[in-house]
Amino acid sequence: MALINIGYGNLVNSDKIVAVVGPEAAPIKRLVQHAKENGTVIDATQGRRTKAVIITQEDHVILSAIQPDTIEKRFQAKGGFWQKGEEDEE
Repeated sequence: MALINIGYGNLVNSDKIVAVVGPEAAPIKRLVQHAKENGTVIDATQGRRTKAVIITQEDHVILSAIQPDTIEKRFQAKGGFWQKGEEDEE
């Protein structure tokens, strides 16, 4: 299991991520609204503006305050992951 930092100390299991998209498109706005109605939205923005929407295999929708390309870089970077059993240095 690998956890990826999605900003402000929030971590997501990278094995469960299906997509990371921007929040501007109308279909994504509808998806977020539907998730709010169903109680499957997780707001990890810490009160900031939503810049990325993360969709998981379990149909949870996670809102993040960092850009999708930043999440992608963390996803690909070796230092962007926290492996189970490693010490958290933050």
